[in-house]
Amino acid sequence: MTVSKNINNPVGQGGGKRKKQSRAERQNHGPHRNLDRQGAADQKAELVRKMREKAAEAAGQAGDDTAKS
Repeated sequence: MTVSKNINNPVGQGGGKRKKQSRAERQNHGPHRNLDRQGAADQKAELVRKMREKAAEAAGQAGDDTAKS
């Protein structure tokens, strides 16, 4: 065990309390990330749907204006 130079800095003390992480978890690709990505995909799909609706409405209104004149 490494001996620290300062009593307030106990190097090597309390080892083994942290969970051993897999390589994927250390790279922030753990199971929680999949949920985050799914939520982001849902938000993006909703945004795209709204944008398409607005574009369809705008195209419909523009078509109506040209048909009347």
